[in-house]
Amino acid sequence: RPALDVRAAYVDVQTPEVDDVVIDALTEAPTDGVGAVVVPLLLSAGFHTYVDIARSVDRSGARAGRTLGPDARLTEVLVERLREAGAGPADTIVLAAAGSSDPRTVEAVERVLEQVREAWGPNVRVAYGAMAKPTVPDAVAAARADGASRVVIASYLLAPGHFHNVLGAAGADVVTEPLAPHPVLADIVLDRFDDAVSGIGILGVEVPPAVVGVSHP
Repeated sequence: RPALDVRAAYVDVQTPEVDDVVIDALTEAPTDGVGAVVVPLLLSAGFHTYVDIARSVDRSGARAGRTLGPDARLTEVLVERLREAGAGPADTIVLAAAGSSDPRTVEAVERVLEQVREAWGPNVRVAYGAMAKPTVPDAVAAARADGASRVVIASYLLAPGHFHNVLGAAGADVVTEPLAPHPVLADIVLDRFDDAVSGIGILGVEVPPAVVGVSHP
């Protein structure tokens, strides 16, 4: 989509902040219609989605798309990363997500767990880097206690950083690479953009064209 005006923004730590990028885009956009669409580069919806991003689009002409996951295509990338790491059917797989205090995030990760089990096999368990249980080190230790000879962490993270470093120190035999970069992620981003433009917003439901912002429920 070379004709799209694509800009990077951040909800935390880095700049430019998403609020500022949305305001700048709307200033330059036509006065009618959708002038700015925020697509969260997040695997699950949580605080940043329902608060930070929702606030950024709570203005005329702005909309927010859904998060990247859950999505069956992400599961395909996870399985690809497992194969690249040399994981096999005898290994115990720990699906490791960042974690959140928002129960909706945990529910979304549980859906991903079901998808991975369908694609890979039943010997997959879930764990979190923070804010939810079990933690990744606890899940790895539990797998060892259950007799696992080899434990592989499937990194359900987009990129290297703090949480991926935590996975490396959790005691597993192998840790897969994060999901990004991968062309499938760009496909999902464009789908979320198209959905938002057509009226399927941050909560994954259709909204009337006049509703251009989403506030915290």
